[in-house]
Amino acid sequence: MKLSLYKKLAVSLVVIFCFICALVYSWSKQLELTSKHHAEQNLHLALAEHLVQDNPLIKEGVYDYKALENLFHTLMLLGPAFEFYFVDENGKILTYSAKPGKVKRSHINLDPLKQLITNPKSAPVYGDDPRNTQGKKIFSVAPVYNQQSLQGYLYVIIGGEAYDTSLNTIKNNDQLWLTALWLGAALVCLLIAMLILLRFFTNPIQRLARDVSNIEAANYSITDTKLSNYSTQKSNEVHSLGRSIQAMVSRIDEQFKALEQSDKQRKELLTHLSHDLRTPLASLQGFLEVLNQSGAQLSAKEQREYLHVSLNNCDQLKQLIEQIFELAHLENGEISIHKETFNLGELIYDCIAKFSLTAEKKGLNLTVEPAICDFPVVADIAKLERVLSNLIDNAIRHTPKGGSIAVHVKRIDQKQLFVQVSDTGVGIKHDELNAIFNPHYQASNSNNEGRQQGGLGLAICKGLLKLMDSEINVQSELGKGTMFSFNLPQKIKV
Repeated sequence: MKLSLYKKLAVSLVVIFCFICALVYSWSKQLELTSKHHAEQNLHLALAEHLVQDNPLIKEGVYDYKALENLFHTLMLLGPAFEFYFVDENGKILTYSAKPGKVKRSHINLDPLKQLITNPKSAPVYGDDPRNTQGKKIFSVAPVYNQQSLQGYLYVIIGGEAYDTSLNTIKNNDQLWLTALWLGAALVCLLIAMLILLRFFTNPIQRLARDVSNIEAANYSITDTKLSNYSTQKSNEVHSLGRSIQAMVSRIDEQFKALEQSDKQRKELLTHLSHDLRTPLASLQGFLEVLNQSGAQLSAKEQREYLHVSLNNCDQLKQLIEQIFELAHLENGEISIHKETFNLGELIYDCIAKFSLTAEKKGLNLTVEPAICDFPVVADIAKLERVLSNLIDNAIRHTPKGGSIAVHVKRIDQKQLFVQVSDTGVGIKHDELNAIFNPHYQASNSNNEGRQQGGLGLAICKGLLKLMDSEINVQSELGKGTMFSFNLPQKIKV
């Protein structure tokens, strides 16, 4: 049978409480008895001596044992709490007053008698009880001499058998039982009060254990799990523990949901990437099969066209694979930044020159503002070139013939610059602006110009700029164009 924490503590408390009560009761009774014996023995310490000195049958020596027995009988009638014995110098009991068979011993040990005679302050001293072979009683003793020669001892038991019988009868009195009953009831009430207090203090632990069990049963999800409310008192350790566990579980639940969402996005990304890779591969395979099977029947011009298309598909595959690896390295934190000081204007014009032929074929106007762009910055030149190239390429693809693309550089203060890449293209819907930086997302009006795009360029730009302690922002109006902007630290001229 499994016991709860409260039941275990309650059983332990009852056992300990009963043990302590029994121990205290035993100790108190023993102390009471010892104190009582001490007082009674001190009170009657000279009793035997007075009897010896005041009685002629004993004072000058004992000769008539029958008369002495009658004397003992008379004294016991007058004082039933005492028993009188005369023993010789070896401890043999010579005479007494008792019914046949009452006295169980024929000898007693004289050492306690001599101890009390020698040192009366050593009380209580216990001697052999002649009526009980195993019993010990307090006593009074006096030596008896016959013409200066020790004849024996007058041995007086204090609290004899008659006294014990009377005392037991008194103890069985109803009033004593009533007092004991009240005392027992008080102890039971105290025990109940202690159990109630124990229940009060352990109840939060039981609630906490129940909450943990419910959370475990719900597979560590707290969405549909009702948990207890804990007070905000810092002095209550159990409530603090409960709040901490709830906060920890909430955090775990959030991380589980984030992992599920991440896993869902990963699966979607793999699905899209497999499609993006399959399209140029299928096209490449088709053209190569045509060249392989019908190459002799094709003209030189057709062969060059097929090879050109195949090379374009290879370039697209290479670019897409590079983007996939670059994004994976970004997400895993495997890309390091090597910052250096360089002229931003030179880098921008290099990127413009790289796309000038493409822009010219499409009839687009590429400009840099200001034309003299002499701004020293501190950044990773290779990563920044990748960001600018992605943004300019993205602007060229989404800007129709006759449009314009401009790279603006603005100084915010002595330490910061703003770089803006704007176009007069198709724009982006307002409700899609927050999603365009997600991997593989492509706007609904995206224009790939016949090229297979993985939708990874803007996600890569965001990750690279984040590594350079920068942040990319976007503003767009549908049908009028889009502007991407980010900040860069400027090198302060000395």
